[in-house]
Amino acid sequence: MWKILIREFFTDLSKQKLRSFLTLTAIGWGTLSVVLLLAFGRGLGNTMMEGTIGAGNQVIIVYSGQTSMNYEGLGIGRQIQFQVEDVDLLQRAVPGIEHASPQYGRSGARLEVGDRITTTYMEGVNPDFEIMRSMYPASGGRFINERDVDEARRVVFLGNEIAETLFGDEDPVGKELKLDNIPFTVVGVMTPKMQTSMNNGPDANRAIIPHTTFRNMYGNRNIGSMLIRPANPKLQEEVIEGITSVLSAKYKFHPEDEQAIPMWDFIEMEEINRQIALGLEIFLFVVGFFTLLIAGVGVANIMFVVVKERTKEIGLKLAVGARKVHIIMQFIFESLFIAILGGLAGLAVSAAIVQGVLALNLDEGAGEFLGQPEISAVAVTVTAGVLITIGLIAGVFPALKAARVDPVESLRYE
Repeated sequence: MWKILIREFFTDLSKQKLRSFLTLTAIGWGTLSVVLLLAFGRGLGNTMMEGTIGAGNQVIIVYSGQTSMNYEGLGIGRQIQFQVEDVDLLQRAVPGIEHASPQYGRSGARLEVGDRITTTYMEGVNPDFEIMRSMYPASGGRFINERDVDEARRVVFLGNEIAETLFGDEDPVGKELKLDNIPFTVVGVMTPKMQTSMNNGPDANRAIIPHTTFRNMYGNRNIGSMLIRPANPKLQEEVIEGITSVLSAKYKFHPEDEQAIPMWDFIEMEEINRQIALGLEIFLFVVGFFTLLIAGVGVANIMFVVVKERTKEIGLKLAVGARKVHIIMQFIFESLFIAILGGLAGLAVSAAIVQGVLALNLDEGAGEFLGQPEISAVAVTVTAGVLITIGLIAGVFPALKAARVDPVESLRYE
């Protein structure tokens, strides 16, 4: 039976080449629209998430601020100044903290290699900073370690762009540079990363040294901020409440005074970006779906025309004993086959376009966001489901009309 259906389908296609071509093209174009919109939407969403993680990987930055509420006889506008010991205090007192680091910062730090001189924002941190800020070293190098901190070593970790500015094509690892006229050894260079959020410039142009070395050089005891990462993002609220409770008790400010210790919550930002990416994918799917739906209407119209053209053939089949279910199956099968063939063609072209875009390696400007489209299994599955549904709906009504043909009247049909 299936062989007969397939043979009849291709026979009809060969008889109406232009009509068949236009119908398949419409379905293919609709499929192309859905798949490409979802692919570029997914690529944009992934890039947004990658950029957020590049700025802060599920971390909470706690800043020192000023009180904005009276508390226990203490007035408004009192400056809260963290000390490096507060990092250890929070790790001991607040359950759920996995990583933590102090953040010393200095703008305009001068780096010099021979006659190459540049300035940058430099930070003094501990080894946990590597994971929390996704500043992973390229092959052959490393991030600062505990021994560097304990011994206050003069070692520096460089962002990839500032390393290129200072050393050109040379491998900087193991070489010396002067940081504010003091010799430092480069221990690592950051692997390039996407970063969509930043302060004081991107990490690609940053210099990182042990926080003990920073304090010895500049005499800073107070730190501007602390970087905290919960062991599980679900502990976010508990960790924030614990940080607020511990620090408000130590520095005597109202626990509800958000200005005393402002926080930048990357976990919340990541969730917002995830919802935005999902909403974008849904919107793009809806746009592509309506394009595919219009093509489906075209298939239904074509099937009605086919039924009309083949009225005599249908009547003859019924007259010689063909059952109505066989007639219905024939036209539903043809409609599905058109949808599937057009869908496969559209999917093949979509895959070729995506691979072509990926081969271009777009990594600047808008290309940095749109140059990584991804055809996901979900997109293919959903598109296939829509195509099958459209094929069924487009074929059912013409098929029912064909099954209701009167054999006697159809034989007189011209």
